[in-house]
Amino acid sequence: MAVNFSVPSSPARSIVQINQFLGVDYTNSPANVDIEKSPNGQNMIRDVPGKVRKCMGYHTIQSYDAQINGCHYRRGDSGFIVHAGTKIYKGSTVLYSAANNERSRSWQFGDKLYIADGKKLLIYNGSTVVTAESTAYVPTVTIAKAPAGGGTQYEALNLLSAAFEELFAGTANDTAYHLSFGGLDSTTVVIKKLNSSGSWSTLTEGTHFSVDRTNGIVNFNSAPGVSPVTGEDNIRIRAYRTVSGYADRINKCTIGILYGVSGASDRLFLSGNPNYINYDWYSQYNDPTYFPDTGYSVLGSGSSAIVGYSIINDRLAAHKDDMELDRNIILRVGELVDDEPAFKIVNTLQGAGAVAKWSFGYLATEPLFLTKLGIYAVTPQDVTGERYSQNRSFFLNGKLLEENNLQDAYACTYKDMYWLCLNGVAYILDGLQPLQTDKSMPYATRQYAGFYRTNIPARIIWTYDGKLYFGTADGKIKEFYQDPVSLTSYNDDGEPIKAIWETPDFCGKSFYKNKTFRYMAIRLATALKTSVKMYARKKGIWSFVKEEKDKTRYFSFAYVIFSLLTFRTNMSPATVPTKIKVKKVDSARFRFENDELNEPFGLYDIAFEYIENGYYKG
Repeated sequence: MAVNFSVPSSPARSIVQINQFLGVDYTNSPANVDIEKSPNGQNMIRDVPGKVRKCMGYHTIQSYDAQINGCHYRRGDSGFIVHAGTKIYKGSTVLYSAANNERSRSWQFGDKLYIADGKKLLIYNGSTVVTAESTAYVPTVTIAKAPAGGGTQYEALNLLSAAFEELFAGTANDTAYHLSFGGLDSTTVVIKKLNSSGSWSTLTEGTHFSVDRTNGIVNFNSAPGVSPVTGEDNIRIRAYRTVSGYADRINKCTIGILYGVSGASDRLFLSGNPNYINYDWYSQYNDPTYFPDTGYSVLGSGSSAIVGYSIINDRLAAHKDDMELDRNIILRVGELVDDEPAFKIVNTLQGAGAVAKWSFGYLATEPLFLTKLGIYAVTPQDVTGERYSQNRSFFLNGKLLEENNLQDAYACTYKDMYWLCLNGVAYILDGLQPLQTDKSMPYATRQYAGFYRTNIPARIIWTYDGKLYFGTADGKIKEFYQDPVSLTSYNDDGEPIKAIWETPDFCGKSFYKNKTFRYMAIRLATALKTSVKMYARKKGIWSFVKEEKDKTRYFSFAYVIFSLLTFRTNMSPATVPTKIKVKKVDSARFRFENDELNEPFGLYDIAFEYIENGYYKG
């Protein structure tokens, strides 16, 4: 009798394809990371949205003998000046040698640059650096004043200047002219008298008048007389009165922003004075050498410091630290009240307190800043139109929030990416790849694709003329390479860059079943010189799979490298297939590396084939 045997069918093959790469995810467990993200990606960056490549490196362009504290440049200049240690350099020439050995910031008004370093407010005019005090505006505090007093208040005292002027309407008989303030400095008083010709002549102290400095009285040897021009003041007195601590209110500031009436950028707001942590001051219109003693605000609790600023539409947002109760962002609007500028509080916003005063920047029109809970943005809530601060760095937070000294982080926005540097690494948010994490919620709940860059010893980082630079604690200025095609763009001062893209754990369709992986393919960007090392992880142990060098390269007569000679001329992305043996595992992970000097590395696609058969027994 014939016996029929039934041959069991082979287990069906399953295919996993990864066609886009959306940054790293250091926060979720590798078993819970989305397939398009990496739980351990390093030194990979967005090439075009959805694709990644190896980060370009940098090279040293200048060296100084102290830590780099700032880089400052004026519009139209052919280069920048460098604040290193206590000196400010233009190239190798020292322009100023008494700067504070701390980080500095600058803002431009007209053709002058104003630099705040926490010690003195400085001015750079293209050739020299001087203190703002040395050229500070001298206010006219009173006009139309009688010798005995009175008159009309005209301008407020300048915090940066001990000098002030008063205009008097002289009389035929009075010789004693009373100033608004006593306790004058010993600096020579200067008096000018209006002549019948309309010019001003200078009178000399000791010859034409004497000064009672204690009481603030100028005594003329003879009455200066009435004004030769009806209705015009004819006596201008300039005196000096130093108020202890006035200038330091401005000089000790370390943070600032440009803002003004109706949102214009025509006044300099300064804060960060350690003695007045919740105060800020604003300059006169287009003149940061004049900070009126009445031009200040006290924001929130005195136990909470102002950490930084951002502009939200036409409003000025002052960000406070986490010592402020409930609401950490204070919004003001600038307007004219009786022809005088006023910056009244119009709203306060909820959110985490800022922690790093150098972390403020803008990405995709959103103001970003660092908190103890991650990188936050101030954003409109789509339904009510109110504004809140919301986390934008969820996928980076698993590593970012473990960093020490968050308060020292330094940020810069470069080509749609926000770079946050600290402790020798950079956390990067990609403004071209916003990821909506909860589709049931307003768009404002999005995150950004994030990337992680190692070996970035940046004390400060900045952009200039379309290029990215950073300065180090050992006095080096480094410039990032710009050409992604050039092989020499892929090194860090001659050292190789180790680029890694690691997949999440693949658990298959049923996490409790055995998986056997037998085939893997990746598609790479070709280059004159590139390669990839492939690894597989099973049961917690990494094993080497393959290294591919030849199939990823192409030949070009323009760039002949005989040691790397290949007759492949196809410049299209190259597919690299390989057989693998990862058997009877509940999950597997794969890693792709390039750690070769001067080699680009671009990742386009990843694919795996596997079968599920039987129950995993551990």
